[in-house]
Amino acid sequence: MPSFKIDLSTAVVFVATPPVPKLVSKQTGERAMDRETGAPLSTVGLMISDDGEANLHQVTIPETGYSEGLKPGFPVTVTGLKARDWENTFNGQTRHGISFRATAITAMV
Repeated sequence: MPSFKIDLSTAVVFVATPPVPKLVSKQTGERAMDRETGAPLSTVGLMISDDGEANLHQVTIPETGYSEGLKPGFPVTVTGLKARDWENTFNGQTRHGISFRATAITAMV
């Protein structure tokens, strides 16, 4: 599926929730890995505010794309943010949504 670049040039971005490991299965604890690089993946909550509107997005990022210590309230810059739509069927129920992925999240000092 194609992905779409998101322009954050006029947005203000803050950490809403700190990075946590992204799991393939909560039952087994298996960690999700980047298919291209093999790096472990994490998920971080970002509050993105632009044009008078703020939204909370869960963004997947490689563990190598952020530094330790990202905490709620930290202003950050986001590199390579993309959105991708998804759909899956499990037990006869179809679910769909939009997933977000970035290559790096850097705390602004």
